[in-house]
Amino acid sequence: MADVTTFSRRSILALPLPLALAACQRGPSVFSITGQTMGTSYSVVAVDHAHELNEPQIAAAIDAALQEVNQQMSNWDPMSEISRFNARNSTEPVAISEPLAHVIAAAEEVNRASEGRFDTTMGPLIELWGFGASGAPTMPQPADIARALERSGHSRSLALADGTLRKQLPEANVYLAAIGKGFGADHVGRALASLGIRDFMVEIGGDLYATGRNADGLPWQIGIETPSARQIGVHEVIGLTGMGLASSGDYRNFFERDGARYSHVIDPTTGRPITHQTGSATVIANNAMLADAWATAMLTLGRERGLEIAEAEGLAVMFIDRNGSGTDIPFSTVTSSHYDQLTA
Repeated sequence: MADVTTFSRRSILALPLPLALAACQRGPSVFSITGQTMGTSYSVVAVDHAHELNEPQIAAAIDAALQEVNQQMSNWDPMSEISRFNARNSTEPVAISEPLAHVIAAAEEVNRASEGRFDTTMGPLIELWGFGASGAPTMPQPADIARALERSGHSRSLALADGTLRKQLPEANVYLAAIGKGFGADHVGRALASLGIRDFMVEIGGDLYATGRNADGLPWQIGIETPSARQIGVHEVIGLTGMGLASSGDYRNFFERDGARYSHVIDPTTGRPITHQTGSATVIANNAMLADAWATAMLTLGRERGLEIAEAEGLAVMFIDRNGSGTDIPFSTVTSSHYDQLTA
């Protein structure tokens, strides 16, 4: 929902804490740890009020949690569980781990509720348009799009049942970047909680989970980026605690051809880049996994239909639309009623 890679979400800015707080001996210990994972970057801020932990302990817990998620869901690791599943050219069911089954089940639910706009099997379309890791942006022929659509489609490609995952199309491939990073943020959060940390913010590729308070005693202050390719700016700042948040935007990864703009955000129902005026969609949910998936779905749907589904599903969503050239205000914001309630 948004970009470091095709699926990245670098449209959320975790606003920094004053450095003096980390150095104040009378205050809590504040640990800030960053690194690389899942083809993007991560950052963790943890507040230790009891002064019982050190940075190596926290870093080790983060690394262990991320390693688990990568071993199950990384499309960058050829030996991961999902990569080995993708490599099989068979329609026989495969027993999968409980975490992977949990993520696939969530993907199925968002796919259904979003009228197919969230889809983990879009690899053929992403590669066809040149937005994958191995290509350059290109204009495919309609016949090629039609063939790629035949090899995509979550509901027609995959079947999850009784702890097994089965390909209904032997050539199907599952890409979890638009939901796996959110699950990763949640999993790191669980690792921090197991250490006794109750105040932390975990962000992976722009998808985040935050709980408790920052070192100032406030909800975590999260900046939502303005969806502009020309400059980086904060459109809105919200306080977040006990929730996941993700934004998806179309303004970092796109190409232009003959005066038309083609975003990397591809509608799974048409096989073509979105053309509406919604530049970004931000979702607040009970966890980062669902925020991650729904941000992608909401951006693909666009503000008009997305808002209707958000109200029907009780989702907290903010849409930022482009107003077009010649207007004094370049962007307009529309929010769902649940978003207004959470951020009031």
